[in-house]
Amino acid sequence: MELVILLAVGALLLGAIKAIGNTQKKGQHANLDDELADARRWIDRLGHQVLTISGTDTASTQAMADASERYNAAHSALTQATTVRQAQLARESALEGLYYVNAAREILGLAPGPQLPKLEAQRQAGRVTEARTAEFDGQTIQASPYASSQTPHYYPGGAVAGRPVPAGWYSTAWWAPAAMTGVWAASSMMFYSTMFAGMAGTPSADQFAAGDVSNADELGGADSGGEDLGGFGDFGDFGGGDGFDFF
Repeated sequence: MELVILLAVGALLLGAIKAIGNTQKKGQHANLDDELADARRWIDRLGHQVLTISGTDTASTQAMADASERYNAAHSALTQATTVRQAQLARESALEGLYYVNAAREILGLAPGPQLPKLEAQRQAGRVTEARTAEFDGQTIQASPYASSQTPHYYPGGAVAGRPVPAGWYSTAWWAPAAMTGVWAASSMMFYSTMFAGMAGTPSADQFAAGDVSNADELGGADSGGEDLGGFGDFGDFGGGDGFDFF
């Protein structure tokens, strides 16, 4: 009798464990489906913008080129996503593309729409609040809160190789080598200190040196592998936007 009871209890335990496992699997599938749907929504919006907006000058044309590149990256990531995190990365690529679209819209004088979600690394990175100039590896780099013929490259703000790059317009994409290799040049410390020292709204040189900005939602980071960074003479071409979404 005791043996029968033990077998019955064991069967019940196995059934409970199996039921819990099935419930967890269903929950995971549901979460993945939700994340895939969310990513697809942003990618579709980005694709519409890429098809309907064309740049009219260097800065807006570059921004739309970057938006197109991020659309391709996001679409590719989505088709290969089998985990929640992979779906989230596809979404982040699409959001980055929409920031680039917004930069072009601003230059073109098109009306803004609802704000895009901000990623934590963007909040930590801050933004350029005044025009500055500094030397970096033999090049004169300009930074500005606004687009101009001298500063046609926009970055939406975020972490590159773990370090903050403030949102703003730049004369060249000085962060591109680190985005491609995952490693910052030793000279980047001096450059950042010179360019952003005392600038309101940007991380300090110590924060840049610490390199502890969240990588979880890096823009222009690990998922940029394989993209065309252009000639290294100008560190490649990247763009950005100002936090709006459009239809």
